[in-house]
Amino acid sequence: MTHTTRTSHWCPRPRESARLLVDLDDERLRARDDTGLDVQVLSLSTPGVQNLERADAVALQTSTNDLLAATVRARPDRFRGFATLATPDPAAAADELRRGVTELGPDGALVFCRTRERTLDHPDFRPIFEAAEALRAPLYLHPQSPPPQVRAAYYHGLGDAADAAFATFGLGWHHDSGVQLLRLILSGVFDRYPGLQVIVGHWGETVLFYLERIEKIPAVAKLDRPLAAYFRQNIHLTPSGMFSGRYLRWAAEVVGADRIMLATDYPFERAPRGGTRRFLQEAELSEADRRRIGSENWNRLCAGIRR
Repeated sequence: MTHTTRTSHWCPRPRESARLLVDLDDERLRARDDTGLDVQVLSLSTPGVQNLERADAVALQTSTNDLLAATVRARPDRFRGFATLATPDPAAAADELRRGVTELGPDGALVFCRTRERTLDHPDFRPIFEAAEALRAPLYLHPQSPPPQVRAAYYHGLGDAADAAFATFGLGWHHDSGVQLLRLILSGVFDRYPGLQVIVGHWGETVLFYLERIEKIPAVAKLDRPLAAYFRQNIHLTPSGMFSGRYLRWAAEVVGADRIMLATDYPFERAPRGGTRRFLQEAELSEADRRRIGSENWNRLCAGIRR
C-alpha cells in the first residue's frame, strides 16, 4: 500500500508536526508500519517555495530535491518522492522537473494552487505542464490557504480559532483547491496538454460531490470534453486520510476505482493502529478494486513515467 506524506483521528500540535515532518528515519517508519502502510511518498509541505523570490525558490528546489533523492536512495523499498518546483520561475521549475525525473528519480512533483497572485492555470506556468506531459510525470496539487481578501470576506468574524479552522482544514483549503482544479479544466489546460496527469487529495477537494451541477459550465467554456471526462482521463484522487466509506463509494461511482489511490496525510492526521490497511480491507470493493486502490494504480502511473 502506498500513501503520500503529510493520516484521521489524530492531529499533532504545530510544533509537533514540524518535528515529525523533518524526521526521515525510525519514527516515521514506525508510524507508517503502525497504520499498515508499506511505502510513503515524501514531499515538501506547506508553505513550499511558491511565495519566495525567484533566486531563493530555485536554490531551495535544488537542495530539497537532492535531499529527497538521497533519502529515497537510502530506503527505496519504503520511500518514494514528489519533487519540489520553484514555480516563481516556471522555466527553472520545468528544467528541475526534467532533472528530477531523469536523474534523481522522483515520481512527479508537488505544486501549490497559486504562486503569489497567479493561479496555476496562468499561461506563465505552461512550461511546467509541457514538461510534465512530455515526461508523463504526475503533478500533485496541494491545498493552500485562500488569499487574504477571500479569508476576510468569507472566513472572518467567528473568533480567531474558528476563523483559522474554517479558512484552512475545515473548508477553506479544500474549497480553494477545488476552485483551482476547476480553473485548470475550464481554462483548457488539459485540452492543451491531454496527457497531463494531476493528483488531488481529500476525495477531489469538494468538486467531486457537486460534479453534476458543475457539468453545466463546460458548454459555456467550450471545452473539448464533458467535465467528468477530465476526471476519468486526467485526474487521480486520494483520500488524504479521510477514511470514509461513503466518500469511497461515491468516488468509485463517479470516476472509477482505477482513478483512486490510497493515501494518508502524515503527520497531520494519523489513523489508529492498522487503520489504513483495515479501511481498505473492510471497504465495499471487489478484490480487484482493492488491489488497484491499494497499490496497482500508483504502480501503473509511475511505470508510465519517461525516465
